[in-house]
Amino acid sequence: MKYPDAERLSLVEELHGYLVTDPYRRLEDDAHPATRGWQAEQDRLWRNHAAGLPLREHFQKRLTELSVTGMTTPPVWRGDRRFHLSQSAGQEHPVLYCDDRAVLDPMELDATGLTTLDDWQPDWEGRLLAYQLSRSGDERADLYVMDVATGEIVDGPIGGCRYSPVAWLPGGREFFYVRFHQGVHLHRRDGDVQVFTRGALSYGLQISADGRWLVISAGTPARNDLYLADLSAGPPEHLDLKVIQEGVAARAAAAMGPDGRLYILTDQDAPRRRLCVADPATPAAWEELVPEDPAAVLGTFTLLDGGRLLIARTRHAVGELAVHDAATGERTGTVPLPGSGSIASLTARPGGGHEAWFVYTDAVTPAEVWRHDTREGTTTLWSPAASGAAVADSRVESHQLEYISADGTRVRMVVVAGPHPGGPRPTILTGYGGFGMSLTPGYAADSLAWVEAGGVLAVANLRGGGEEGEAWHRDGMLDRKQNVFQDFAAAAEKLIADGWTTPGQLAVWGESNGGLLVGAAMTRRPELFAAVVCSAGLLDMVRYERSGLGAAWTGEYGSADLPEQLGWLLGYSPYHHVRQGIDYPATLFTVSGADSRVDPMHARKMCAALQWATAGERPILLRHERDVGHGARAVSRSIALAADVLAFAAAQTGL
Repeated sequence: MKYPDAERLSLVEELHGYLVTDPYRRLEDDAHPATRGWQAEQDRLWRNHAAGLPLREHFQKRLTELSVTGMTTPPVWRGDRRFHLSQSAGQEHPVLYCDDRAVLDPMELDATGLTTLDDWQPDWEGRLLAYQLSRSGDERADLYVMDVATGEIVDGPIGGCRYSPVAWLPGGREFFYVRFHQGVHLHRRDGDVQVFTRGALSYGLQISADGRWLVISAGTPARNDLYLADLSAGPPEHLDLKVIQEGVAARAAAAMGPDGRLYILTDQDAPRRRLCVADPATPAAWEELVPEDPAAVLGTFTLLDGGRLLIARTRHAVGELAVHDAATGERTGTVPLPGSGSIASLTARPGGGHEAWFVYTDAVTPAEVWRHDTREGTTTLWSPAASGAAVADSRVESHQLEYISADGTRVRMVVVAGPHPGGPRPTILTGYGGFGMSLTPGYAADSLAWVEAGGVLAVANLRGGGEEGEAWHRDGMLDRKQNVFQDFAAAAEKLIADGWTTPGQLAVWGESNGGLLVGAAMTRRPELFAAVVCSAGLLDMVRYERSGLGAAWTGEYGSADLPEQLGWLLGYSPYHHVRQGIDYPATLFTVSGADSRVDPMHARKMCAALQWATAGERPILLRHERDVGHGARAVSRSIALAADVLAFAAAQTGL
C-alpha cells in the first residue's frame, strides 16, 4: 500500500532535560494546504480500502436491524406534567415529549441531522423548558427557553452553555446556569449576573423542589467543593453560602431531600462511596447514614414515601437496587431486576411519592424503563424496547473472567460469545481505564453484530475506571497510568491462554481515553494484536493540553509543563513510542472533523508516524468524517461508522 507523503521534520525539543522528537508537528494545523492535501489523499486511500471489505454491507444491514430498538428515558415530573425522551425505530435523534406530545424534535430544526439536543430542564411548574442545542458536533451549546404549551421560543440564545446545569427558581422567571465553565450565573430577562466563581474547571447545580435550597459544586482535577445557599435569606443574586465540603481531596454530591435533610454522597474515607446526612443549618456536620459496601460502588439514590431510600449500586460492574430505611440507613430489601445487567437514570417525583423509575439493560436486552412501586412492592416494565430485542440472538452468553495483572492485581473481564464448537475465534477486546468511568453490561448493536457473526467480544474492567470505586480509579491515573496498560495486556494474554483467541485473531478497539489505551497497547506489545481500531484517541501526550479539552484533563494524566509529570507522559505517549522497522498491527484511526474534545491532530500525527515506520504489509488507515463531533450523532452515521470498524476488524482477524 502506497501511503501519502507527509513531511518528516528533524524537530527535537529539549523539555525539562528530555529530548522530545515531533517529526509531524505540521500536521497539527488542519487549515494548512499541505495538511488538507494529505488528508484528502488519506480519505481516498480509506474509501478505496473500505470498498473492498467483504463484510461491510453485511454489517451495515445487520446493525440497522439491531438498532431498531427505540429508546425511552424515565419520566421527569414537573407539576402535573411528565417529560421524557423517546426515539422510535428509524428516527435519527431522540425527541423530547411532554406527556405524549412531542415538543422538541432535532430533525425538525435541522433536516441534515447535524443538530443535537444536548440537555434540557423544565421549570418546576412544567410551563417553560430550558434546552441546549449544538451543531455539527462542536458541543458548544446555545441555551434557549421555550413555552411548552405553544412551542414559542421566549428567551435565548445564550451562548457558551456546554452541557450547563440549569436550576430554575419557582415561578419560572429566573434560573441559575453555568456559562463558559467560568462560574454560576443568574439569568433574568433584563440581564444576567455572575453570582459565584471559584476558578474551578467545572460547576454543578442542584436546587430543592421548593426552591429554597441551592447546592453549588465547584470541581477541580483532584476534588470538588460543595456549598449550600438558603435562597429565602435574601435576593438570589447575593448568595449567602455555607460550606458543605471544601479543600478535601474527595468527590461528593449533595441534594436536599423532601424530608428536609441534606443528603451527601461522598467517597471521602470511602472509595466505594457512602451516604451521609446533615441539617441544612449546619451542612458541614455530616452523619453517616449508609456506610460503604466493601464490594459494591454506591451510585445513585432517591427518597420515597414511607421513609424508604432506593439505592443503586454496581457490584463488580453489575447493577443492583436495594431498599434502605431512611431513618436508620439499614438495608430492608432488594428490588428484583430482569437479569445481570446495568441500571441507570433512577428518577422519582420531586416530592418523593411511592414510585421510582429506572433503566435496565444487558448484553441482549435493549434499554428498558422499569417502574418500582413501594406501596405494592412490585417492579413492572413501564416502557419496553421496540422490535430490536426480538431480532437479537438470545443464545449469546456473557462470562465473567478473573485474571492477574503484571503487579499481582486481580482484574475482571466480561466475555460475550455465541454458540461455538470450540477453538479460538476472532475477538475484539475493548476497555477504557480512565476518569473513574465504568464499563458495565449493556445492549450495543455493534457488539451483537460481531458476536452473531461468530466473533467474541471481551470488555476489560481496567484500573483507572470506576468499576471498583475511587481507589481503583486512582490506581490507574497520573504516575500509575502504566497499570492500565499492563491490565490491558494481561487481558489479551488471558484470552489467548484460555483458548478464546490467538494473536492473529485478536483486535482491540478503544475510543477517546480508550483510544489512548489501544495506542499505548500497540506500541508496547505490537505482537499481541492483529488489528487496532483507535477512535478519537489521545496519542501525543506531550502536547495534548494544547487543544480540545486537554487542559481540563491534567488531573488525570499530568502536565508536560512539570518535569516529573512529563516523564510519566513520555513513558507511554503512543506517538513518541513508534519505532521504525516494527511489523505493526493493521490500524484504523477514526476521527470526527468537528471534535472539540480530542483534536483530530492526534490521529493525523500518529497515522503518519506508523505509515512511515511499519515494516509489515498490514494497512495503516485514517477514516475522517466531517461535521460531526465527539458526542451524540445521528443514528445513520453511527451505523456507518460501526459497520466500517467491524468490517475492518473482520478482514484482519479472519472472521
